[in-house]
Amino acid sequence: MCASTHWLASATAQSVLERGGNAFDAATAGAFVLHVAEPHLNGPGGDLVAVFATAEDTSPLVLAGQGHAPRGATIEHFRAEGLDHVPGSGALAAAVPGAVDSWLWLLAEHGTWELADVLAYAIHYAEHGIPVVPQLARVLATVEDLFRTHWPTSYALWMPGGQVPRPDATLVNPDYAQTLRRLCTEGAGETRTARIESARRAWRTGFVAAAVAEFATTPHRHSSGGDHAGVITAADFTDFVPSTEPAVTAEFRGITVAKAGLWTQGPVLLQALAMLDHFGDERIDPSTAEGIHTITEALKLAMADREAFYGDRDPADAEDVVRRLLSPEYSRERADLIGTVASAEFRPGDIGVTPYMPPLVTEQHDVRVEGVGEPTVRHTGDTRGDTCHIDVVDRWGNIISATPSGGWLQSSPAVPGLGFALGTRLQMTWLDPAAPSRLAPGRRPRTTLTPTLLLRDGRPVAALGTPGGDKQDQWQLLYLVRTLAFGMDPQEAIDAPAFHTTAVVSSFWPRTWTPGGLVIEERADGAVIDELRGRGHDVTVAGPWSQGRLSAVTRDPDSGVLRAAANSRGAQGYAAGR
Repeated sequence: MCASTHWLASATAQSVLERGGNAFDAATAGAFVLHVAEPHLNGPGGDLVAVFATAEDTSPLVLAGQGHAPRGATIEHFRAEGLDHVPGSGALAAAVPGAVDSWLWLLAEHGTWELADVLAYAIHYAEHGIPVVPQLARVLATVEDLFRTHWPTSYALWMPGGQVPRPDATLVNPDYAQTLRRLCTEGAGETRTARIESARRAWRTGFVAAAVAEFATTPHRHSSGGDHAGVITAADFTDFVPSTEPAVTAEFRGITVAKAGLWTQGPVLLQALAMLDHFGDERIDPSTAEGIHTITEALKLAMADREAFYGDRDPADAEDVVRRLLSPEYSRERADLIGTVASAEFRPGDIGVTPYMPPLVTEQHDVRVEGVGEPTVRHTGDTRGDTCHIDVVDRWGNIISATPSGGWLQSSPAVPGLGFALGTRLQMTWLDPAAPSRLAPGRRPRTTLTPTLLLRDGRPVAALGTPGGDKQDQWQLLYLVRTLAFGMDPQEAIDAPAFHTTAVVSSFWPRTWTPGGLVIEERADGAVIDELRGRGHDVTVAGPWSQGRLSAVTRDPDSGVLRAAANSRGAQGYAAGR
């Protein structure tokens, strides 16, 4: 079974499974197709977080495909450039790309297919074209002036013939097809693993690293309004090494929930579940005003802790902080703070560690909220990128939940000849030495990417996730409450009306927050919305099918029965299997 945010990726993954590949072959092939099919939501210059388990070892592992800050990315350098935030677009905000090398590592270690066979799908779509979904067309129309005036390489790549592609047009990317073909060609060796390792070297120390480093030194327009050069070098590429680490886990209603650590926002979901576990089902029903209120207030408290304590800490320190945040005593203390009215305060807790208090900047101008899962386009023309997701489980029990992101076509100018742009994950760091998610060379930015694996009695039973930046764990929390506490099936839980709080410090430039903010789909009951406003929530009613892009696969380890579900919002997500 497989499910993803785009039907071409799901079709690709299912094709690999049908032809005998395992879940890791299928996920890798599907992920490279996502580079081509959803270039406004992810790209080869971006990053990756995955949680997986193998049929032989069911212990959940995290694949840490989040690149670190380059050697030249110092607070002092950014300040000298006249910046008080890391920009939301432009190569100065680029972390070292981690997605491609991490996918290739996974393929080498746990896959079975040859590299050329895995990449053939993405090469085909890059050469022959993908259908332009309406959201992609809208993003391209928004950045047309920027590309034409300031980013000519992007204009040439994404607007062939000087025309913005219309919805349902066919868009090709021959440069990326050539990049992938060259990785296959340079992947020489006597064994499958050796050939993949050769391709990894071509990426990390060969033509890709060299081209990126040369181009990044050209000053270009950033979202700050100024022109800056990037600081990433070829040497920075060699510093990144994909790695795995044990997942962080917590229990909810008898199920183990596995997430990545404090260098992501993953423990937010675990903290919220730990708080909600202190309430009976009647207090956390997402179809009622009381349930929405309780869930929202728990998320506010967990998100405040995210800003106060999360970041790329050294392993021993991170383990200690997570232990404190997930302790039963602390979750009880935090749950007791949830009253009957909405809080508009920023309330990190006391875990014996000095909390970081970020600047709380409210939104000062109108924001035009676009369709879910797509970049938020502001009235200034700035865009914020989003993310993709893919889940795969195979007949043997291998299972993976992966959230690739970054390197959006609107993040920075396209690198000539490579067919992709660098990412902007450093925008999630603070130019403050006191911040746990501070900018520093070699440190990973605290990412919003947060896939999930579920286990019952130590055996994996589900993989799930969603795009959505700061909303990823919020929407996943709704799914888990609905399936684990209320018995909904996966598709029913995904389709149910969704909501999220905006009373969090945004991970994206310019790092604003909306005290008391709550966004809810208009399919929710009107009386529920009225009661939420009566409780003090600043409610924004969004479109009927506008919040969330969840997908999931499940496996019953006793019967071996597999299931999959995908998001119907936007008519892009797709689940497949047999």
